[in-house]
Amino acid sequence: MAVLQSFRALRPVQEKAADVAALPYDVVNREEAKAIGDKNPLSFLHVDRPEMDLKPEIDLYDERVYEKARENLIDMEKAGIFLQDEKPCYYIYELVRKGRTQTGIVGCSSIDDYMNGVVKKHELTREDKEQDRIHHVDSCNANTGPIFLACRYPESLLKLMNDWKENHEAAYDFTEDDQITHRVWMIDNQEIIGEIREEFEGIDSLYIADGHHRAASAVKVGLKRREQNPDYTGEEEFNYFLSVVFPYDQLCILPYNRVVRDLNGLTVKAFLGALKFNFELMLMPGFPCKPVEKHCMGMYVDGQWYHLKAWPDVYEKKDVVGQLDVSILQEKVLSPILGIEDPRTDQRISFVGGNHKAAELARLADKTGGVAFVMYPTSMEDLMKIADESKLMPPKSTWFEPKLRSGLFIHKL
Repeated sequence: MAVLQSFRALRPVQEKAADVAALPYDVVNREEAKAIGDKNPLSFLHVDRPEMDLKPEIDLYDERVYEKARENLIDMEKAGIFLQDEKPCYYIYELVRKGRTQTGIVGCSSIDDYMNGVVKKHELTREDKEQDRIHHVDSCNANTGPIFLACRYPESLLKLMNDWKENHEAAYDFTEDDQITHRVWMIDNQEIIGEIREEFEGIDSLYIADGHHRAASAVKVGLKRREQNPDYTGEEEFNYFLSVVFPYDQLCILPYNRVVRDLNGLTVKAFLGALKFNFELMLMPGFPCKPVEKHCMGMYVDGQWYHLKAWPDVYEKKDVVGQLDVSILQEKVLSPILGIEDPRTDQRISFVGGNHKAAELARLADKTGGVAFVMYPTSMEDLMKIADESKLMPPKSTWFEPKLRSGLFIHKL
């Protein structure tokens, strides 16, 4: 039984929403964030990446960074850029990219659901990244970025959501420079709020699609505050974290591609020869190779594109994790041939989201005499099966597109 609570969102006034809305903090680096923030003083990156407003020599994890986040959020609220809704509501959040629509419900998930496995994860988290977001949530006293969840929506919940959209005007409706349209509706009817809560109570599992570090950090802040408030009732806002829950079959997963800086001392001929033990290789002259089915991948090395198809005995007896293309690449190429034992920490490998063109990967590989791999995207079905079996994917297995915008909903603790 899943819990999704209505809440009083702190959110931008209608005329400022498009300016406030910002990409998640972890998909832009410090320089990119500063470039955006310098152009747009209302960008929510001033809260999520506040180091942009400090001297460049200040460390990302310096106490002054978190104080600046808190200060910027308070200043934006005082300036009337944000207002908090008077009563708890749900919100409908719709994103449209290249004609494809995904529509979910914004509410607050329970930290208890996270701890008891109703909210299911499929990735490991890193302690340093967790500590960063814990400090950020604590300093801001708020969840500033929603956790991207998915589930199997019952038809009755889909109908309820669509009926509300058809009969009410959107609170926000804008299209960003990347041509992604964002629409938000506010659900303030108490009867409908009750129906939505009951619908989620009938759902067994919620799956983290994106935002593992934000989720883990929000939960740890909640647990910390329970310790600080031993008489807590469970109704306090710190017992919940900001979420958007989408129907799993509306989501679009793009591949998460890999570029390795070098061939680990091998000649191109030796490298290609080593691949033939586990893959059928086909030279693809003249154009980038993008795989069109599972267990295949495109590869660029030394000015040439190749199509790699894993031999069946490489994956047939593997479990669902072992059959992932990112697992096959790691186990048969990156580790034994290229010497990438731990892709989380090895500086020789970089990860490039599927929103980048294959030609960009080739340019990166050419810069250092390395190799690029274009992956076939992981499916939502595999993601959910792995989470159901309490297993973990290799790092950087999925790239969800479009990215949710931060700043449209803030959950005060």
